[in-house]
Amino acid sequence: MAPFLYRTNRKRHFLFLFSVFILSQSLPPMALANPLSAPSSCTKGPGPVIPATPLLSFLVRVQETALQTYGKSNFDPKHYVDLPLKSNLSTTVEAFDKLPKTEDGSVSVKDFEAFIGKYFNDAGDDVVYAEPVDFVPEPHGFLPKVENPEVRGWALEVHALWKNLSRKVSSSVLHHPELHTLLPLPRPVIIPGSRFTEVYYWDSYWVIRGLLASKMYETAKAIVTNLIFMLDTYGHVLNGARAYYTNRSQPPLLSAMVYEIYNRTGDVEFVKKSLPPLIKEYRYWNSDIHELIIRDAEQCNHFLNRYYAMWNKPRPESSTIDEELASKFLNDSEKQQFYRELASTAESGWDFSTRWMRNSSDFTTLSTTTILPVDLNIFILRMELDIAFLAKTVGENAITEDFLRASQKRRKAFSSIFWNENMGQWLDYWLNNGADCEEPQTWKAENQNQKVFASNFVPLWIDLFNSDIHLVEKVTKSLQNSGLLCAAGIATSLTNSGQQWDFPNGWAPLQHMIVEGLSKSASMEARTVAKDIAERWIKTNYVAYKKTGAMHEKYDVEKCGEFGGGGEYTPQTGFGWSNGVVLAFLEEFGWPKDKKIDCD
Repeated sequence: MAPFLYRTNRKRHFLFLFSVFILSQSLPPMALANPLSAPSSCTKGPGPVIPATPLLSFLVRVQETALQTYGKSNFDPKHYVDLPLKSNLSTTVEAFDKLPKTEDGSVSVKDFEAFIGKYFNDAGDDVVYAEPVDFVPEPHGFLPKVENPEVRGWALEVHALWKNLSRKVSSSVLHHPELHTLLPLPRPVIIPGSRFTEVYYWDSYWVIRGLLASKMYETAKAIVTNLIFMLDTYGHVLNGARAYYTNRSQPPLLSAMVYEIYNRTGDVEFVKKSLPPLIKEYRYWNSDIHELIIRDAEQCNHFLNRYYAMWNKPRPESSTIDEELASKFLNDSEKQQFYRELASTAESGWDFSTRWMRNSSDFTTLSTTTILPVDLNIFILRMELDIAFLAKTVGENAITEDFLRASQKRRKAFSSIFWNENMGQWLDYWLNNGADCEEPQTWKAENQNQKVFASNFVPLWIDLFNSDIHLVEKVTKSLQNSGLLCAAGIATSLTNSGQQWDFPNGWAPLQHMIVEGLSKSASMEARTVAKDIAERWIKTNYVAYKKTGAMHEKYDVEKCGEFGGGGEYTPQTGFGWSNGVVLAFLEEFGWPKDKKIDCD
């Protein structure tokens, strides 16, 4: 039944897109004030901050002591803020304060390890294995286009990883949440893997794409249920399900998850339950801290969005690292702004990259809050289109019209604010320094960031753009000439900075969005490029898996079969979104019986 629903819903979506075009010609233009958002205003003063819990503040102290005790070698600060308490906080703090300390404030290894063992359970003990209710070793109709037995065997092993990554919160988290930084989610989750033992927001979209290829529809719905729980509880979908992530979100893809699940299952009740939270999330992303107004060359105002974390201290999960990075700043206000930039960059999902730096050789010039990112605004455009489509599905026609108007206006912004005709790419737009104000900023060509990043091509993911064959062919040619296409996939940038969201790393989400956009177009050249990128990505995942026995978080696109590196933590395995994208690519493109899958 599911394949029939998939084809039927794709046809409905095509008809809906056609109606978008027709309605965009007849709907009146939106006024300056966006009726779907909170009033936009200047972010004055220090900006909003969500306070840390007493437990979190204490665990940061433990983290700092651990660094003094053990030193930097193999030190992972996240480990210490993930530790669950065995007993109440006050007793634990009292014992910690009584630890004998040297003059420099450090604690002996023996005393510190005895304290940790007595008062804490192990990091990761607050999640337990959850058997997925819909997992079968080889689902009926699984990857019908994969004819090569070697590739099919590997795909089934990747499919089986969903069992390995399935978790639920422990009973202690549910009954004693005050002892944990892990949040008490109601349903099982798929975790990314390794040090990431909690669910993450934008990772979940590609996990769900893989689950849908694996026919695990109930597991996919449970993930959305958990994300909606966070949205209802905290007012936004959190970066991840930990107390230290409550101050920020991540790229907003919840509506895309709901759309993809509906597209496969036809579950109208699921859409009805999801629609109000999706509208709530849309309002959050169009609130005063995230939304700014840019006036284009034709004096038309555009409401566009940025990342902006509600935090101005070291990130608890990386507190010791952040404090060291901020040590060059002389006053507290500069440090607080830098800490906000760090957290806002983490909200982008691209933590870290030269994309966010005013000086690519100086990490402390992070300026994420002064950038209107192409991909964030594409995700919000997709949110507008998804909500319009889902509302129409359940008969909420007034909501559909409101969101079509919003998408109509945002689409125009992509032409006048982000598009660069000479480069054939959409470029991030940098705001003027110190210009966080109620008045619209005037668009300037020199404020476009003309450096090449994979995000410059993400708008192709949206059908409004990939349905324009002339545009697609221009952008495809630009991609081919950009320097990003490498032996094993698309590089994230052209700058080898040592940051993980830069060259030579390639990431599953970026491969998927660009490939899916190219493959949906009517351009034969674009579809050929899409297939070639997908095959390179599948090969490097396969060869790395055979060499290491694991799927990896990121890959080195210069070398087939090599995983990536860089950044502030060691390379991770598991790995949720990599698994999902491989399965989605194999579902779409298949693998012929006689085609080799080595790196030659």
